[in-house]
Amino acid sequence: MLSNLMSWQITLPIALAAAVIGYLLGSIPFGLILTRAAGLGDVRSIGSGNIGATNVLRTGNRKLAAATLLLDALKASAAAWIVGYFLGEEAAIIAGFFAFVGHLFPVWIGFKGGKGVATYIGTLLGVAPIMVVLFAAVWLAVAVTTRYSSLSALVAMLVIPVALLILGNEKVAAVMALMTIISYWKHRANISRLMGGTESKIGAKG
Repeated sequence: MLSNLMSWQITLPIALAAAVIGYLLGSIPFGLILTRAAGLGDVRSIGSGNIGATNVLRTGNRKLAAATLLLDALKASAAAWIVGYFLGEEAAIIAGFFAFVGHLFPVWIGFKGGKGVATYIGTLLGVAPIMVVLFAAVWLAVAVTTRYSSLSALVAMLVIPVALLILGNEKVAAVMALMTIISYWKHRANISRLMGGTESKIGAKG
């Protein structure tokens, strides 16, 4: 298992190309673009201040939030699909990871982006699509039980690398585990509120 994890065959130039393409695609701030285009101003001035779909939802426009979620996911998927088609499977994994990084730290808006859940899902769709079904199932199960959206995402992101490892996909498991760690760091305020019992529940007002 360890030998398989360490058996990356990708060359440095290809890895760098995959990283740059992934990062630039991931850096597109769809939440900001869509809210401005809809005349709703700068989404960074409300709620959590980030550009993700959850904060876009705080504008009251559900369709815009859904579009943000979809586009944020697909930019990571597109990075993996495009790079994978031309440069191979390992390059696709790298591109997906850097699309995730680009969303969290977008160069265009001062490196202050979202928390990465949508791009996490999009990366899965690009490199291990069956895992999207597992992610959704875990998310729904936790959401129905607890009504915490953040907790649902955190649990799902914890399950995915373990499932990939069990299935023998060590390379993707390692990358998704790193993405989970980074996203947990980005969710540290949510984790603090969950521990303190002050995190907002799904459907809660105010």
